[in-house]
Amino acid sequence: MKSALALFVSCLAVAPLTAQDADGFRPMFNGKDLTGWVNVNCHPSTFFVKDNMIVTTGKPVGFLRTDRMYENFILEMDWLHANTKEVGNSGLFVWGDPIPAVGTGYTRGIEVQVLVNLNVKDTYTSHGDLFSIWGAKCKPDRPHPKGWERCLPSEERAKGGGEWNHYKVTANNGVIKLEVNGKEVSGVSECNPRKGYLALESEGAECWFKNIRIKELPSTNPKPEEIAAEADASFVSAYNGIDLAGWKATDEHKKHWLPRGAVLHYSGKAPSKGIDPNLWTDKEYGDFEMVVDWRLDKKNIKKIPRPVILANGDDAVDPETKKPKLVEVDDAGDSGIYLRGSSKSQVNIWCWPIGSGEVYGYRMDRKQPPEVRAGVTPKVKADAPIGSWNRFRIRMKGDMLTVNLNGKDVLHEAQLPGVAPRGPIALQHHGDAVDFANVFIRELK
Repeated sequence: MKSALALFVSCLAVAPLTAQDADGFRPMFNGKDLTGWVNVNCHPSTFFVKDNMIVTTGKPVGFLRTDRMYENFILEMDWLHANTKEVGNSGLFVWGDPIPAVGTGYTRGIEVQVLVNLNVKDTYTSHGDLFSIWGAKCKPDRPHPKGWERCLPSEERAKGGGEWNHYKVTANNGVIKLEVNGKEVSGVSECNPRKGYLALESEGAECWFKNIRIKELPSTNPKPEEIAAEADASFVSAYNGIDLAGWKATDEHKKHWLPRGAVLHYSGKAPSKGIDPNLWTDKEYGDFEMVVDWRLDKKNIKKIPRPVILANGDDAVDPETKKPKLVEVDDAGDSGIYLRGSSKSQVNIWCWPIGSGEVYGYRMDRKQPPEVRAGVTPKVKADAPIGSWNRFRIRMKGDMLTVNLNGKDVLHEAQLPGVAPRGPIALQHHGDAVDFANVFIRELK
């Protein structure tokens, strides 16, 4: 019988191999649950564990990412598409951001294609394409016939639907090489980002992943601008792409607030009698930061005269008529974000000359001090063209509000006197169609 000391030494010798193999690899998936992974923007049922595999249903579109960043590494995994005849689409995202790019369900990063039953000459293949997505950059090893940042594989090695394939991805110093079933076929270089999160993609088809393991390599010291947006990792999705769980939604709401995968479409036609047509969160928030993407429908554009608003929040006056000055604009509707349970603390979405992001309820309240009314008036118009996606980043700390629109602060620490300390958040009904996407919130302490 071994002594206690001998047994302890024996355990020490064996224990590291449970976390890391002799060749330096360690498993990224424990075969039992999704520990170490984060469901970013999908329904809870989209990714699940079965028979030592991670399975994605493919619905809605979105991704399951690692809970931390990776820089240089060798990753191996096996994958199988359940479809045997139909197109099956998925992927591995490398060096991605923790939340999706504006207006999409996918991250900015480099995609390792996981695709079957779809090959288009000189365009894309089912055999291990590598390419940049949603603002990332890379240089393909071989120029793409259409000039895309996409490397087509040198030969066809992937098996079809219903069969297992093995990928080996070597990522080092902004260079990615892909081996498909034992042979290198694709590569890209000069990648940006070159440090970030890894993710499995949900894109419409059932796909299985297993034997996911990784060996990390020494750092090559990426610059800050070559690193994914780590600060966004604590955001939690408030919309799951399938239903209105987490929102106060009646049957009437569900007729007009329509989940369409990554996009939550509002028809603009919910009745204003009998229900509050705005869509409110179940949860109340105190101090928080919020990301929400939105777009108005360019098919609804009409030429409409709208007031010119001065920096102090007053309407400009026409010197000749002495009436409010109007200018004709392309107008496609109106909506907004209600903060802490109040329509008064509304971050506006509209087509007025002043731009979106103002707080109408405070700007129009003549009882408010001049500095308050000026503070809630946008300092710059940052709206994208009608029909394009916009991104709000809203920060509420105490009674101070900052609104960033498309990378520009349109309001900075504007005071909202008397605003409630806590309350739900709403997507506004204003009688117009509007699309929302990527509704993420994180609470501040």
